[in-house]
Amino acid sequence: MEYVYHPHGVCSMEIKFNIDGDVISNVRFTGGCNGNLKAISKLIDGWTVEQIAEKLDGNTCGMRATSCADQLARAVREAYAAQSA
Repeated sequence: MEYVYHPHGVCSMEIKFNIDGDVISNVRFTGGCNGNLKAISKLIDGWTVEQIAEKLDGNTCGMRATSCADQLARAVREAYAAQSA
């Protein structure tokens, strides 16, 4: 299932990804630091929600309390909870 998340407090405007059970794939960011976000997307392809949350949750960007990576962790947890409901 494809999931779309609209992040808050970061430069990226949208995060799209596929979720199958607890496995995340095909992560795409709209906006943000293009090269870094493409790299993150490639690195985490096939990871579980728990693995992504463990590595990326709480990551900050500059003086911001969040980052695109932190927002991705929130997005995958939200998607997992939504499909489980």
